Amino acid sequence: MPPRKGLHQVSPAFEAEALASLDSLYRAALRLTRVPADAEDLVQDTYLKAFRAAESFEPGTNLRAWLFTILHNTARNRVRDRARDTVSVDSEVVDRAAEFPPPGAALETPETRLMHDALAPELQAALDALPEAFREAVWLRDVEEFSYAEIAGMLSIPIGTVMSRISRGRHLLFERLNHLRPIAVAGKHA
Repeated sequence: MPPRKGLHQVSPAFEAEALASLDSLYRAALRLTRVPADAEDLVQDTYLKAFRAAESFEPGTNLRAWLFTILHNTARNRVRDRARDTVSVDSEVVDRAAEFPPPGAALETPETRLMHDALAPELQAALDALPEAFREAVWLRDVEEFSYAEIAGMLSIPIGTVMSRISRGRHLLFERLNHLRPIAVAGKHA
């Protein structure tokens, strides 16, 4: 059976290497969207775009960084598109929703539970409290371990801006977490 319209045959090696980044792409998508279902949709769109454009990928370059670039561009486009959508609010529906949350609304997915368990609650809260631009840059550098140049390419910003955001984000994290450091007791030797 021929491939569906718009989809090209990708090499098994490309597919395997691309799919190896699934978990880290999902974590990044969850950081960007903060909603598990939206993160899953974002990752799915990312892979769809990547597989459609697989022939334009240059072998020997960083496939993971290429995928993260697609992910960030897709997320940015979604935010822009949603900003254009008109919003109509039915106040009765809002009131009912506040009284009776939808079934399963408080349930965590295994992925969100793993992320919260993997990071100390204080660190998780401090990361979540960072402004989005700083949170995104710090996450890509310190958790996903991308280079400054790769992050600059993904976010379509100058490398100096990446460095500044990471520095400022780390400083904000330090300020938020500094109270957790042990206090040296005067006269006590280690």
